Amino acid sequence: MNSLELSPEAYREFLMRVAQLCADYAAAIPNLPAFPAATSGAGTRELFSIAAPEEGGGIAVVDSLRDVLAHSRPPSPRFFGYVLGSGEPVAAAADLVASLANQNVTAWRSAPAAVTIERTVVRWIAKAIGCAGFSGSLTGGGSSANLMALAMAREAKLPANEDGVTPGVFYASEEVHMSVPKAVALLGFGRKRLRLIPVDDRFRMRVDALQRAMEEDAGSGLRPVAVIASAGTVNTGAIDPLEAVAAVARRHGAWFHVDGAYGALAAMAAPASFPGLPLADSLSLDPHKWLYQPVDCGCLLYRDAAAARNAFSHDGDYAKVLNDDPLESFAFFEESLELSRRFRALKLWLSLRYHGLQAYRASILKDLRQARLLAERIAAHPELELFAPVELSVVCFRYAGSVPEERRNGVNAAILKRVIQRGKVFISNATLRGRFALRACIVNHRTRDDDALAVVEETLASARDLAVES
Repeated sequence: MNSLELSPEAYREFLMRVAQLCADYAAAIPNLPAFPAATSGAGTRELFSIAAPEEGGGIAVVDSLRDVLAHSRPPSPRFFGYVLGSGEPVAAAADLVASLANQNVTAWRSAPAAVTIERTVVRWIAKAIGCAGFSGSLTGGGSSANLMALAMAREAKLPANEDGVTPGVFYASEEVHMSVPKAVALLGFGRKRLRLIPVDDRFRMRVDALQRAMEEDAGSGLRPVAVIASAGTVNTGAIDPLEAVAAVARRHGAWFHVDGAYGALAAMAAPASFPGLPLADSLSLDPHKWLYQPVDCGCLLYRDAAAARNAFSHDGDYAKVLNDDPLESFAFFEESLELSRRFRALKLWLSLRYHGLQAYRASILKDLRQARLLAERIAAHPELELFAPVELSVVCFRYAGSVPEERRNGVNAAILKRVIQRGKVFISNATLRGRFALRACIVNHRTRDDDALAVVEETLASARDLAVES
């Protein structure tokens, strides 16, 4: 036995210890603080910033995982910050199997089961959201999916792979996710080539303003590359008018991409909220958000696989596929930015098979209902203000009380800090038309109604704490 091998008996004992720790942690999650008592100083640094050991500690190192979990933000039913799914446990177990199998999901010949499972899962997702016939791949997240989609748009509209970038223009609403301007910059166009279109009173892209901006650019000789619509903005969950935006994009010969990283998977449960989704040329979405998968598990879907191959296919001799069989010759690296790719699909495949699509639809509908319940409670309270319509599961609000308007931004920033210190719920923030908002986003299969309503209780309690402390 070499220096890194474990005997079957030793590995079984190790796995049993890890499995017991995981089961205990999963049972404890509902009662854990929404944020750990961790600091960058006298906590995490002393525990984890240690010298690399010369001698191994053996099975005793499993005990150190308790410290890791204790200093990690738990997937609590009262975590409502950002847009982050809740780490479904069956999927988490599948991640261990995927790591043990250690497949490099580049092509069928290197990972037959993994490639077949990923292509299957992608078909499942596309059909479930009303985009049957789309193909695609799993990614690290919505940012990489958006980058790949806009690279496809570039090669479809202003090819650059051979001779370099030709100036072109992109269009998105002023509520667009930060990954889009980053992608436009990385693709060589420059952030100034992204036109940020004003939004309406529901924070949705104004189609009239989009049409006007594209006409003005065309009159100046500027060529459109892509229009990016949001199917669930991060700030408020707004869904752009997808059908109307698609029509304007088509009229001007632009690629139509939908950033649905947050919201598009809700089309499984509420398809009427997403008319026009199948009109997209490409679509990003994140199963590690609203399918509750462990990070990382993003997805890029596209209507035409040839457009993906046009953007990403570039073989070296060592990677050439010599098989003519339509299944065995498939290579993800022909349609993706990535060459080395982890087995992301196993967790999604196993958890969907374990629970079934209907269970996920029911959980998404629960999240949507709880967001409306929270919004109703906020709107009914005289000390609170609801800031934006609740289209999906984001609720933006602020404490008003008797605080003068000019002080409310600062007061609510202090309330947010206090809410997190109290540790009973975790919320985040957004800035909407210059006003600081408290923000709760529910994409959590563990959340119950009283967990969601605790946001109101904790906001008011934090406001009282600050008044007492002042």
